[in-house]
Amino acid sequence: MNTVLFDLDGTLLPMDQEKFLEVYFGTMGQQVAEKGIDSKKLIKSLWVGTEAMINNDGSMSNEKRFWNVFNEHFGESEDSIEEILEEYYKTEFDKAKVSSKRHPLAVKCVQTLKEKGYQLVLTTNPLFPKIATYSRIKWAGLEPEDFSVITTYENSSFCKPSMEYYSEALKKIEKEPNECIMIGNDVSEDMCVAEMGMDTFLLKDCLINSKGKDIQEYKQGNFDELYDYIQNLPLV
Repeated sequence: MNTVLFDLDGTLLPMDQEKFLEVYFGTMGQQVAEKGIDSKKLIKSLWVGTEAMINNDGSMSNEKRFWNVFNEHFGESEDSIEEILEEYYKTEFDKAKVSSKRHPLAVKCVQTLKEKGYQLVLTTNPLFPKIATYSRIKWAGLEPEDFSVITTYENSSFCKPSMEYYSEALKKIEKEPNECIMIGNDVSEDMCVAEMGMDTFLLKDCLINSKGKDIQEYKQGNFDELYDYIQNLPLV
């Protein structure tokens, strides 16, 4: 094993998902409303576009899939709305940081793995553009440069929990599943890689197990236990 795949939200970045969505859509709705845009219609169209990305079949990027479906639902020019949303991510998105908190061991885990020679990949569900994903990385006290690949909606054409999503990520780094371990907090979306023959570690601080699956088969623990596990890994 020489490569570590990390989830972001709820893993490297502990987060209250309900609070995040409340602030995210609240601040976005306010900004677009000030520009004369129907905020309820826009947010509903965002949800429809997000659903389309989740069900993407690999025939186009998540970005293209999102905007195709968004425009069909919202009925306005892609360019104008895309510019407005990009402005939002640059100016207002950071207000959603209040829904998250830094965990000091997140940085230590990443630093220790880098010192040991492991390749790090951020396999966060690619439903956001690069600008928003990079912001959330910094909320965690990390830098985009800590990872060799970061999945975003621009560079991905599948989403979790699709096996194709993980295969696409592994193809980018030219690795096989047995060379990797996936560290995440969502049993369905992150631990599913066990089906590929990939090793796993279930981080339980912000555990999501929406389907009530038996989790006994996975390495697991809180951040302290994850850090102990990483400290005991051999050098690459």
